[in-house]
Amino acid sequence: MILLIAGGSHALVPVERSELPYLRSGLVVSEVPVISIIDDDESVRTATGSLVRSLGYVVHSFASAAEFLHSAHVRDTSCLISDVQMPKMGGLELQRHLRDGGYHTPIIFITAFPDIEKEARALQAGAVCFLTKPFEGMTLLKCLAEALQRGKDTPADT
Repeated sequence: MILLIAGGSHALVPVERSELPYLRSGLVVSEVPVISIIDDDESVRTATGSLVRSLGYVVHSFASAAEFLHSAHVRDTSCLISDVQMPKMGGLELQRHLRDGGYHTPIIFITAFPDIEKEARALQAGAVCFLTKPFEGMTLLKCLAEALQRGKDTPADT
C-alpha cells in the first residue's frame, strides 16, 4: 500500500499498489513520460511526486510556475500537475501562458480552495481534471492516465 499525503491537512490517502498497474495498461509509450508537479506546498510536491514516481514515470517538482517556466523541462513535460492558487503566478495563469506560447501539455489542476468558476475556466481551456485537496490517490492516477492518453492524441508542441 502507498500512502499519499494530500492537501494542507496532510491527510494520508491509501492507494493499493495492485491498483496502480492498470493505469499503465493500454498506454504504449516509446519513452518514459515526464510529469512536472508545481505546488508551493513542499509536502504536496513530495507526496504527489512519490506516488507518480512509483509508477515508473520521471518526475520533476517545482515550487512555482516561474521556476517551471525557467526550467529545461517545459518542452519535455508529458503532463503537468499544478496547484491553482500560488503566489505571483497561479495555475490558470500558467495554463494561459503555456497555451499562448503554443504548448498544449495536458494539465491536471489541484486546489485546496475549490471555485466553480475557476474550474469551469480551466476545463474549458483544456485541463484534464480539477481536483480538490485532499484527493484520492486513485483519482489522481486516473486523471494522469487520461492526460497521458490525451497527450498522445495531441499534435507535438511547437
